Amino acid sequence: PWLRYRADARPPLLPLCSPPPPFHPHGAARAQTFGLVRVVPILVGALSAERERQYGELFSRYLEDPSNFFVISSDFCHWGERFRYTFYDPSYGKICESIEKVDRMGMGCIESLSPEKYQAYQAQFDNTICGRHAIAVLLHALRASADGKVGLAGAESLWDIRFLHYSQSSRVMRPSESSVSYASAVLAARG
Repeated sequence: PWLRYRADARPPLLPLCSPPPPFHPHGAARAQTFGLVRVVPILVGALSAERERQYGELFSRYLEDPSNFFVISSDFCHWGERFRYTFYDPSYGKICESIEKVDRMGMGCIESLSPEKYQAYQAQFDNTICGRHAIAVLLHALRASADGKVGLAGAESLWDIRFLHYSQSSRVMRPSESSVSYASAVLAARG
């Protein structure tokens, strides 16, 4: 099953990466409880690749606990002059098709569960995925959770990510237009 619910889990933990969490006046995010669900907002900003790995290792133990539920929230490509991102490869077709091709390449890297592939993709395209660092932290957490358990098989033998939907706010045809892409995916433990 794609989403497993454990009725005996009290309370489930739901870390959020975006939208921005409510803050205390002193700047620290606060946990909120909604019924039986305790929500722990975690805002992930710009991180180095090393910090992404470190935070991924830190979160891996929480990821392994079936009473915890993670939501990693992010838009995908923000395309247009107002976003200062106008990558366009005419060999991919119209501008909107180029945007989708680049987004789907990133989605493929995420589905591969490889932080290195995702990092290389970002180095090549510098796609304006808002939650790119949160996604990288997740990929590192998945890898860290698999370390020592599956030998050479890696995270892909324990976890599965599938993208279920992709859309764009507008189908850009001219350089003067802009668009934001959206994609949704589900992560599930195998087995």
